[in-house]
Parts: sequence; C-alpha cells; structure tokens
Amino acid sequence: MIETKKLIKIYNPGKFEVKAVNDVSTVFAEGEFTAVVGPSGSGKTTFLNCVGGLDTPSSGDVIISDENITQLSGAEMIKYRLNNIGFVFQAYNLIPVLSARENIEMIMLLQGADEKIRKTRTDELLNQVGLYEMRNRRPSQLSGGQQQRVAVARALASKPKFILADEPTANLDTSSTSNLLDIMHKLNETEKITFIFSTHDQRVIDRARRVVTLEDGKIVNDIKK
Repeated sequence: MIETKKLIKIYNPGKFEVKAVNDVSTVFAEGEFTAVVGPSGSGKTTFLNCVGGLDTPSSGDVIISDENITQLSGAEMIKYRLNNIGFVFQAYNLIPVLSARENIEMIMLLQGADEKIRKTRTDELLNQVGLYEMRNRRPSQLSGGQQQRVAVARALASKPKFILADEPTANLDTSSTSNLLDIMHKLNETEKITFIFSTHDQRVIDRARRVVTLEDGKIVNDIKK
C-alpha cells in the first residue's frame, strides 16, 4: 500500500513560489491499475516523483508498506528505490551503448545478483515483453514501442512492488500503445504488480481501473471504475 499524507511540493519557496503538489492525501492499494491525470502543470508528474522518491516533498509524508520514505537519507532512498520501485519514463532512458538484454540486466547488477539469476530473469522478462529475438539489439535498432517494452522489462527486473510510469505512451502510436498496455495489464493481473500512471493519454485512462484527477496540485476527482 502507498499512502500520501498532506503532501506538498513547493518550487521557488519564498519567491515566485509554485505549489506543484498541494496538500494531497490519498491511498493506493496493492494491485491497483491507476491513472493520475490532469492538464499540463496540474502536478501529476511531480506527485509521481514524490511518491517514488525521485523528488523530495516540501512537507507531508509518503508511506509505502508502513515505511515512511520521506524520512530516509539520500543513500537509503537510492537503495529503497532500487529494491522496491520500478520506473518507466516517457523518454525510455535506455543506455544507448547497451543491448536490450544488458539494459534489463543492469538493475540486477546494481543489486548484486549473480550471473545465473541475472540471465534467467532477463530471459524471462524478454519473453514476457515479446522481445527475446531482439535481445542483442541496441536501442537505436529498436522502434519506440520496442524500446518502451525494454524499459518496462527493466523496471520489472528487480521484482518491485510498484511500477510508476510517467507518460509511458506519449511517444507511441496506437498499435504500440495497445501492445504495451496489454503487457502491463497482464502483469498487473497475474503478478499483482501495482501500476500508477501519470498520463493525459485517453488510451491509458480508458484501461485504468481508477482515475485520480489533479488540478493546481490538488485532487479534484477520484473515480474507481
């Protein structure tokens, strides 16, 4: 479970300050498939970054499975993210000189997993996202949809409890988006992985089982389908 309590993120405090996230309290239960939506500047990406420990809130708490991650030191937060949270970004963020296999395996290298475990897990994930035959290709040799599928596999490599996806379909065509969402939805149902999306893509919103709407950093609507 993820819970936020009176979460606030202020940019430029004391000057031309902007409350990107403004007193947000909510709960995401295990196994959710949720879209956080809103217009540009609504605070959805900042909110997701605070939830995932990529950004430090100005005040308030983020509690994940009874652990208040806002109280962790920088080094502790890095370790926590590595072992508990997977991230998928709009820009893919793959390492260009590494193959698809190596990009996925990198997370497990950082965790200190041995070679046999890394190979088995990487092959398993490549099969899950339908890219085993392209495992030795570098990102430049893959389409945008294929790169994003590698990014999803990389996010799953550490067996995280949660996947936070920031506009993951923004650069994808309809077919690639549908394939990607099918993969994520299946993983959500079969492995009970929690997915939280920051998105303005109606295709993602239509597939979500809960839609949280932000405006000016506040939750203005929260609908479970």
